[in-house]
Amino acid sequence: MGINLLLAAETTIAGASNGVALAFGELSLLELASFCFNLALVLVFVLIVSARYVALCFGRASLWKEDLVGSDGDVRLNGVADVEEAHNIVIGKSYKASVVCCFYVLLVYIFVLGYAGIGLIREAAQGESGNSGWTVLLLPAALSLAWFVLSSSVLYCKYKAAEKYSLLLRVWWIASFIISLCMLYDDGKGFLKEGSGHLDSYVLANIIVTPALAFICFIAFGGVTGIQVCRNSDLQEPLLLEEEAGCLKVTPYSEAGLFSLISLSWLDPLLSVGAKRPLELKDIPLLAPKDRSKTNYKILNSNWEKLKAKDPQKTPSLAWAILKSFWKEAWRNAIFAGLNTLVSYVGPYMISYFVDYLCGKGTYPNEGYVLAGILFTAKLLETITSRQWYLGVDIMGMHVRSALTAMVYRKGLKLSSSARQNHTSGEIVNYMAVDVQRVGDFSWYLHDIWMLPLQIILALAILYKNVGIASLATLIATVVSIIATVPVARIQESYQDKLMAAKDDRMRKTSECLRNMRILKSQAWEDRYRLILEEMRNVEFKYLRKALYSQAFITCIFWSSPIFVSAITFGTCILLGGQLTAGSVLSALATFRILQEPLRNFPDLVSMMAQTKVSLDRISAFLQEEELPEDAITTLPRGISNVAIEITNGDFCWDQCSPTPTLSNIHVKVEKGMRVAVCGVVGSGKSSFLSCILGEIPKISGEVRICGSAAYVSQSAWIQSGNIEENILFGSPMDKAKYKSVIQACSLKKDLELFSHGDQTIIGDRGINLSGGQKQRVQLARALYQDADIYLLDDPFSAVDAHTGSELFKEYILTALATKTVIFVTHQVEFLPAADLILVMREGQIIQAGIYDELLQAGTDFSTLVEAHHEAIEAMDFCNLVSEESDENDHLKSLLTVENSNLASNSITGLAKEVQEGVSSSEKKAIKEKKKAKRSRKKQLVQDEERERGRVSMKVYLSYMTAAYKGLLIPLIILAQTMFQVLQIASSWWMAWANPQTVGDEPKTSSMMLIGVYMALAFGSSWFIFIRAVLVATFGLAAAQKLFLKMLRTVFRAPMSFFDSTPSGRILNRVSIDQSVVDLDIPFRLGGFASTTIQLLGIIGVMTQVTWEVLLLVIPMAIACVWMQKYYMASSRELVRIVSIQKSPIIHLFAESIAGAATIRGFGQEKRFMKRNLYLLDCFARPFFCSVAAIEWLCLRMELLSTFVFAFCIVLLVSLPAGSIDPSMAGLAVTYGLNMNNRLSRWILSFCKLENKIISIERIHQYCHIPSEAPAVIEDLRPPSSWPENGTIELIDLKVRYKESLPVVLHGVSCIFPGGKKIGIVGRTGSGKSTMIQALFRLIEPAGGRIIIDNIDISKIGLHDLRNRLSIIPQDPTLFEGTIRDNLDPLGEHPDQDIWQALDKSQLGDVVRQKEQKLDTPVIENGDNWSVGQRQLVSLGRALLKQARILVLDEATASVDSATDNLIQKIIRSEFKDCTVCTIAHRIPTVIDSDMVLVFSDGRVAEYDTPARLLEDKSSMFLKLVSEYSSRSSGVPDF
Repeated sequence: MGINLLLAAETTIAGASNGVALAFGELSLLELASFCFNLALVLVFVLIVSARYVALCFGRASLWKEDLVGSDGDVRLNGVADVEEAHNIVIGKSYKASVVCCFYVLLVYIFVLGYAGIGLIREAAQGESGNSGWTVLLLPAALSLAWFVLSSSVLYCKYKAAEKYSLLLRVWWIASFIISLCMLYDDGKGFLKEGSGHLDSYVLANIIVTPALAFICFIAFGGVTGIQVCRNSDLQEPLLLEEEAGCLKVTPYSEAGLFSLISLSWLDPLLSVGAKRPLELKDIPLLAPKDRSKTNYKILNSNWEKLKAKDPQKTPSLAWAILKSFWKEAWRNAIFAGLNTLVSYVGPYMISYFVDYLCGKGTYPNEGYVLAGILFTAKLLETITSRQWYLGVDIMGMHVRSALTAMVYRKGLKLSSSARQNHTSGEIVNYMAVDVQRVGDFSWYLHDIWMLPLQIILALAILYKNVGIASLATLIATVVSIIATVPVARIQESYQDKLMAAKDDRMRKTSECLRNMRILKSQAWEDRYRLILEEMRNVEFKYLRKALYSQAFITCIFWSSPIFVSAITFGTCILLGGQLTAGSVLSALATFRILQEPLRNFPDLVSMMAQTKVSLDRISAFLQEEELPEDAITTLPRGISNVAIEITNGDFCWDQCSPTPTLSNIHVKVEKGMRVAVCGVVGSGKSSFLSCILGEIPKISGEVRICGSAAYVSQSAWIQSGNIEENILFGSPMDKAKYKSVIQACSLKKDLELFSHGDQTIIGDRGINLSGGQKQRVQLARALYQDADIYLLDDPFSAVDAHTGSELFKEYILTALATKTVIFVTHQVEFLPAADLILVMREGQIIQAGIYDELLQAGTDFSTLVEAHHEAIEAMDFCNLVSEESDENDHLKSLLTVENSNLASNSITGLAKEVQEGVSSSEKKAIKEKKKAKRSRKKQLVQDEERERGRVSMKVYLSYMTAAYKGLLIPLIILAQTMFQVLQIASSWWMAWANPQTVGDEPKTSSMMLIGVYMALAFGSSWFIFIRAVLVATFGLAAAQKLFLKMLRTVFRAPMSFFDSTPSGRILNRVSIDQSVVDLDIPFRLGGFASTTIQLLGIIGVMTQVTWEVLLLVIPMAIACVWMQKYYMASSRELVRIVSIQKSPIIHLFAESIAGAATIRGFGQEKRFMKRNLYLLDCFARPFFCSVAAIEWLCLRMELLSTFVFAFCIVLLVSLPAGSIDPSMAGLAVTYGLNMNNRLSRWILSFCKLENKIISIERIHQYCHIPSEAPAVIEDLRPPSSWPENGTIELIDLKVRYKESLPVVLHGVSCIFPGGKKIGIVGRTGSGKSTMIQALFRLIEPAGGRIIIDNIDISKIGLHDLRNRLSIIPQDPTLFEGTIRDNLDPLGEHPDQDIWQALDKSQLGDVVRQKEQKLDTPVIENGDNWSVGQRQLVSLGRALLKQARILVLDEATASVDSATDNLIQKIIRSEFKDCTVCTIAHRIPTVIDSDMVLVFSDGRVAEYDTPARLLEDKSSMFLKLVSEYSSRSSGVPDF
């Protein structure tokens, strides 16, 4: 119909203006095209200029950011370099050469125009002028006008100081060069035929200007003008030193013009930077407000809440909420997808007409060129729409991911305790890392649901035109192909469910192992837990193998389905007696080739729908979990009541299914400004009491009212990654005076001076480089800085030494919090007299309440606690000594002195004077150090995550390809794919050759022979694709497993310093996200790249076989492709690396926030953490957005190149004389050429995506080469089985540092611990006590000196041989998820009888017997269902089971009450009487009966002797410590 309209139009025009038609008829087709093209672009130029000035008149110039000359690459917003902004403009040689070339071409065409005009005048004078003589002026006039506009535009670039040429200018130059080349080719043919008679002024002009056009075409590809703007250096400086300069600008995408959006040229400035140097995060512009996480989160959360509120009984659909939130984006993408689908079928529809035309059956003049024009336009539209569609889909996926991640994070902060037990942090990380990712990725498949039927309908319409009623067979065959996937989809969903569940389990266990790596290494359990992880991976791998092999089977079915459909169609047509022609067969084959894409994608669609449904269900279930009730506590505004806390008839229970509540019958009324102490034995409900005030514990009945804001300090310190200052400020603005007083009140000043970076010291994962006491004091400082009304402190003094504890109580609770309401849990009886109210708890009830003296007289539980404490004090037996020396020691408030220093005393008074006077040399030094620290952070423990730069190393590719079967499968995969492609081409060639060219011609073979050979070739190719799919799956599985095991074993063999300096989020990122990519993505990416490469070579082979001239363009196109791909990859690689790195902080913040959720909620900081999460999501989305846009930028240019090559091929076929080429073969070339732009972009895309995905292997590869700690066992140097017999420990000049770049922590420690003796180790918090123990276990290798145990240097033997012979009860009690039995005896070495004995001795036997499951009583993640004291007792049980000759107690009794502590000490004395026991303790009674006491100060041995001798020495630091503890413990009313 369209062709008839064109004919009618031609006839009308001819009738109306015969003279004009004749005139234009004298121009050749190429000349006519050049004339029309140049005039059209001049018109576009005029329209753009006009529209810009109209827009300026209406004050809407901002809408037209597509500045004609400078918009496309300008780093400035308006393209103009103001005089104030730039004081120097450097004009490059390339710009000057471009100007010369443009004016050169302009002058040539003006000369030609003048020459033609003179000739015309001469002819007119001689009376020889014809009707159409004036047409000789048309082309030179149009070209002169065009080049005048171009030359002016180039000059205008200098005025605008534009650093890049506009896209219009560049397209114009490139097109002019291509037209010039085509004319040269045409003129060359004419010259060969006609000789010199063919030459005229225009032909000569074209030859003369071609070199100049070639140069400016080259410039156009780069787009850089060569003009450099040098700006004032002071204006170059960012507004804030800390601000990333690059982050000050928003992405140009948000305000790009139409032309820039279509061409994606808004990305040029970023790619230009990336080509010059590796990109950094600061180079990447901010997202537009509509693309940011906050915007999308608000929209999705609002729709989700509306759905929940609409019908509370019904389960809301998360999928529906997502669709309601992002329907506009989905609709916009649908328009592009629909348009793309329609134009993709134009080619197959037109092929039969094209073959008919080549056979000499043309229906009107120039039909071949019209067909070529239609095919070219369709391919052009297909290219543009596909790129816009894909970019839109990626942006929508990014929006969905950001919004869902934010919702999951917010939910994680609000989970109730019972809901929290159903989801471990590992599972929640998986919701974020895997499930959210999958839901976002589904945006790629969303439109396939409705496009598949549309594509089938269009295909059937074309097939009906070509093969008639046989197209019904096509429909049936297609439906059968689709229905066959239904059972496969169910199998896929089942495997996916099981795979995700197995992955969750593995991630949970991995997360737990990383958190507790210190205890695993201390106990030499890391191999056992690594084997558990390997077993869990094997379960996951079993389902992974099933999933990949089933995927291979599906791949084979669907690569074969187009072959099956085509065979059925052709067979049916022959059986029904229909006549096939070359044109109809090629049209049908082209249709099948397009149809095979949706059919081949259908299994992915079904599989993705199944996977997405699973992920949506998991996320939806999580989002509907129970939250902490907002009405659990009633919060009144500050100052409204004098009652700060009131609980009436309170019953609370952690486990709502439990018959007995955790807390029952709670009645408490606390007046404003009161100090309330809570005490009781281990497990009596003290921490739960604080939780009920915070609203953390589910309320069964009663009412809780608090007046004012609250601050909470947990028993197990929760420290954020970041520096110390950030931890203390906790989101509040800096107030220097307040900050100093807080540091002082929390006794942190000395500690900060000891750190080389002061308060800018970066804290490792979970505060790893701080001692227990330092962590606790940072927590206290955080609480104090918030200036809350109510302070809830959960046993804050257990982790600090006696002196620091006493100072803290005095300066913190009695002074800094004098006007505040304070409730503190404590086991330190000596602090109780200062309390206004004491609550005594037992079995979840407050059994006594009153002041100290009242409770003491009443007897019962309180007096038992106090008596136990006094027993411990009396055991010290030095009271008389204290009384004699009390006057002398009154002024000595400092526990430790700094060696070689004459500083004033380190008491709070001394510190206060220092602050006031500001003249202390140490303080000046500290300030100087702090300033220095801010400038340089190279020596911090935790560094920014490392990333490779530049190209992905070939070693990474080789390491992956040789990981499975030494790479032997790779050539087999390539061979199978090559055979598939060869047989596919052979089957198409056979059908084109064997069928008659037109209706009525004789076929070259019989019908049975025709269809038989076709089916043999076609189905033969499907066998090879099956072989390829199985080989790829086999290769991928083996490689993934090998890499995983190598990484896991390397990580578990890494030294402890690696875990101290590496946030667990980084490791989890690799074992979850990167491993998923290696498991499921990379093998298919590798296979896909191989298949696309071979397909592309096949297409080029077919096209060059028919028209070898195509090679003239294919070779330059290949060079241009390689150049563009390199230009793109320079930026893309870095963008993907930045994306990978920016993912880790999101996961790390999440894991950290879940662990500290109670603290975050206690401070009311949920909003700040939510904002932080949204900020990190945007930091991730910025490089991701640029990364996906860069892929489309490249694909657009690749496809445009291949479209021009295809157009050239068609024009060539049309231009060749009739009969010089076989029409069937020409049709075959066009059939394959239609697919060329798609294959080329797919080839480049698959290579780029492969390289981007290979970065996951690069990251895993990094963790496969972590330096290992010393061997577990050294066979030649194994100690005797009875070692150590005596247990003597010698430290000889021991020096220790945490990392080579960090300062020494232990300075030449030398001493001997005699075998079988009890050694007490004391010293101020952070003095090096725990560091020495780490050196003993070789968790840190000494920087100098030696440790000798029973005449064996421990550095010479294997780590397991050492650690298995030592036993430790650590400072932070750790329980693993599982059972009590697993926690006591993970290696399964002891019978139940021994385990019960150990439990009885550690005072837990009765507690465990009361549980239904006895030794199989469950322990949840982190042991959260056991109190901290009970966890410490389990650690004691482990030591009792191990029965090592050397036992280390690192603050082992800090979290238990005095009575339990006394009992534990008695157990240790009896059970370990022949062992060497090293006890680090802050409670003096714990170490006073030791055989020897070692006093540490600033990493040095200050004193080492028997307690008696140290107490006799009046200058002894130990004596000062004992005096301090005694005066504090005797209840002296200093407070």
